Amino acid sequence: MFDKFKNEEGGEMVEERNEEISSVTESTSQIGIGELIGKRAKLEEAIDYVGLMIKNLKDKRTLLEKDIEEESVDIKNLKEKLQKVSEYIEEENRGIEELVNKRKQVENEADEVGSIINSLREKLSGVDRVIDDEGSKVRKIKESRDSP
Repeated sequence: MFDKFKNEEGGEMVEERNEEISSVTESTSQIGIGELIGKRAKLEEAIDYVGLMIKNLKDKRTLLEKDIEEESVDIKNLKEKLQKVSEYIEEENRGIEELVNKRKQVENEADEVGSIINSLREKLSGVDRVIDDEGSKVRKIKESRDSP
């Protein structure tokens, strides 16, 4: 019934038990205890096999837990990196906003300078007209003196 367990890991130990059990079985087979001892031996083999399976499952679970923990650490690291990238983007956006505000200020100052230049140009044009008018008057006066 449990012969399939003989070739699994730990098979050497099972073979040694079988030899011991065989010698005991021969001497006690007359009263039927041999069969009982054989069944007990097979049950022990099955229990050993189940124990080995449990150990393997525990090992697999431990490896899985380790892998999950490593992935968790990797994901946390990625999350921290993304947070830093997000902070950098926010900082750059604030810097761009400051530059936009500074550009607007400079543009407003340039507009003010343009207005001042236009105002001064108009004043200079007015002064130029006055000078031209006065120059004309002076020429007319000179011409009127020269022509008698």
